[in-house]
Amino acid sequence: MDGATTFRMLTRFGFAARGLLYVLIGYLALRSGRTEDPGGILAYLAGSTGRLVVAAMAAGFLAYGLWRLIEAWIDTQGHGGDAKGLAVRLGGATSGLVHLGLGALAVRLALGDRGGGGDSSGTAAATALDLPGGALILYLAAAILLGVGLAQFRKAWTLKFLRHLERGAAARGWIAWLGRLGYFARGILFCLTASFFFFAARAYSSAEAGGIDEALGSLPRPLQIAVALGVLLFGLYSMVEARFRRIAAADAFGH
Repeated sequence: MDGATTFRMLTRFGFAARGLLYVLIGYLALRSGRTEDPGGILAYLAGSTGRLVVAAMAAGFLAYGLWRLIEAWIDTQGHGGDAKGLAVRLGGATSGLVHLGLGALAVRLALGDRGGGGDSSGTAAATALDLPGGALILYLAAAILLGVGLAQFRKAWTLKFLRHLERGAAARGWIAWLGRLGYFARGILFCLTASFFFFAARAYSSAEAGGIDEALGSLPRPLQIAVALGVLLFGLYSMVEARFRRIAAADAFGH
């Protein structure tokens, strides 16, 4: 098996690992109202299912994160070097770094470290506020998160996410609806998270910051159920991507 094929396979496993995270986030919220962020889900898996599963997910996350960075660097999607294209590529690189972080956390959990899965959003906000201009950093983070949230709504509306799938899969209506409802739910969570960072900056308090778990937890139960269902559907769509996503950047590894 050549390098490109191996990397493509691991990246697909990364999509599947991401899908499992979102399925569990949605399922726990639907079942009992329990809300967790991705780090909390990894800690939950390491404690209940076993470290082997988390170790396998770590490999997938690391490959997925590296793929996003390569894709942003060599611009396989042809976004270009103008302001809009660079913003899209920067978003992809940021996603890559986030998933590399998840991979590193999964490695620690697989090795028996039980210190992971804490309040990552609050920790990040507290770190930012310790820096000069910390409030401005949080305002910038809020603006970026809002932009990402609005981009999720746009994807849900335009169905442009389907262009990344193999042609046969992109033509299936049920796959389109999985992605549409999933991206819409993600848009809600990103916009809520943006509001948390905005209020944290305004109050100069990291306690106001929050992530996916706080966003889900802030919703009244009927709306929480609806969004949690969308999150679960996004997880299923990610698993579809694991099978049908076109992964051109893997060719950078050669044969």
